[in-house]
Amino acid sequence: MLCCVFLFSCQEARQDKLGEKKVKEVEEHGRLRVPVPAYFTADSARQLGRHLDSIFTHLHKRNGFNGTVLVTKYDEVVYTGAFGYADFQRRDSLHTQTAFQLASVSKQFTAMAVMMLQEQGKLQYDDSVQQYIPDFPYSGITIRQLLSHRSGLSNYTYFSDELWPDRKVPITNDDVLDLMATHKPPVYFQPDRRFDYSNTGYFLLASIVEKASGMPFASFLQKKIFAPLQMTNTFTYSDSLVAQTEKVATGHTGGRRKRWPDYLDTVLGDKGMYSTVEDLYKWDQALYTEKLVKHETLELAFTGTRQERKKDEDYGFGWRIKEVSNGDTVVYHGGLWHGYATYLLRNPKDHSALIILSNVPNGSFRHLKEIEHFLYPEQNGGKEDENQIIVASSRKN
Repeated sequence: MLCCVFLFSCQEARQDKLGEKKVKEVEEHGRLRVPVPAYFTADSARQLGRHLDSIFTHLHKRNGFNGTVLVTKYDEVVYTGAFGYADFQRRDSLHTQTAFQLASVSKQFTAMAVMMLQEQGKLQYDDSVQQYIPDFPYSGITIRQLLSHRSGLSNYTYFSDELWPDRKVPITNDDVLDLMATHKPPVYFQPDRRFDYSNTGYFLLASIVEKASGMPFASFLQKKIFAPLQMTNTFTYSDSLVAQTEKVATGHTGGRRKRWPDYLDTVLGDKGMYSTVEDLYKWDQALYTEKLVKHETLELAFTGTRQERKKDEDYGFGWRIKEVSNGDTVVYHGGLWHGYATYLLRNPKDHSALIILSNVPNGSFRHLKEIEHFLYPEQNGGKEDENQIIVASSRKN
C-alpha cells in the first residue's frame, strides 16, 4: 500500500537533470548555505508536504506508527506531523513539542561535546582514557577509538546486569566505571582492530567530558549546547521526568504496554537525552553554522573511520554515513531504547533532514528505506520521472 502512495508522490526535479550547473555551498557569516533552485517553490514545497502527510498517515493507520515527524528541504520545514498518543492509558495526543527519549541519537551530542573540548584545547583525540580516568583498567584506548567504536570494550549493559547488585537502584556513569575498575570485564578485542558498535565507548566519553570540562555532563550539554541553540524542550534523563507526562512521551512495547525506565536509564552519553522534532531541527540548522565548533572541526564527525573493505556504510564521530538512492552521501543515526525508536538523517547537499521520533517500536521503521527513496529517488538515465512531471505541472497551475 505504501508503494501506491509513492506512485503519486511529488519530488523536485534534480538540478543536474535540468541542465543547471552544480553550485558549491557558500559561506555567509559562518553559515553554510546552498542555493535554492528555481523549481523549489512555495507551491512545490506544499505539495511535497501533502504527500509526506499521506505517507505518514498511511503508516499510522495501517502500520501503527505512533510518533512525531519533521522534514526539511533547503533548510525549510516542508512537513511536520504528530500521530497517536504520548501515553495510551491517558490517551493524550502527541504534539511536535512532545519530548522523546532519543536513545542512540544522543551519541551525536556526546561527540559534539568532545569536539568542543578538543577545539578549546582541553583534550586531544589521541589522548588515552587513563589521562582522564586514572583507574580505568584497560590500556591503549584513545578518545578517537571511543568516538569511532574501535575500542573493543564489552557492552556495559550486559556486564552491569551481572555485576550490579540491586537493579532497583539506579546506576550512574561513575558506578559503571567502578564496576569496570573492580571486575575488569573481558574485552571483545584489542583496541583499533575493527569497528564494533559500542554503548560503553559513549558512556565513557560522557565521563571524559566531565573530567575535561570540570562540570557534570548534563550541565555541560545544557549550558554549552541546549541553551545557546534555544533547545528549550531538550534535557537529559532524571527521575523527575517520570512525573512530567504532559511534556514527555511514555515509552511502550510493540503491544502498546507502558515501558517503565529501569536502573540503566541514569547512565548518560550513549543515550539518555530527551528532545522534540522541533528542537532537533534547531540542532540540524546549527550544524550549518559555527555556533558550536568550526566547520573544519565538525567535518571529522562526518568523515568515515572504518577500515574494513566492502562496507555499505561508514561511521564518523557520533554519525553513521551512507549513500542514498540518488547518489547523495547522507549522515544519520537511529536509536532504540526502552520503548522508543528514533531517527535523524541529514543530507548536506540539499540541506534536507528527516527526523522521526516514536514511542512505540512496532516495526514501522521498516519503511524508512521507502521514505528515503521517496525523498531521494534514484536517477533514471537522465529522463524525468513521474515525480518531476508532477512538480513541473504544479508550477504551471
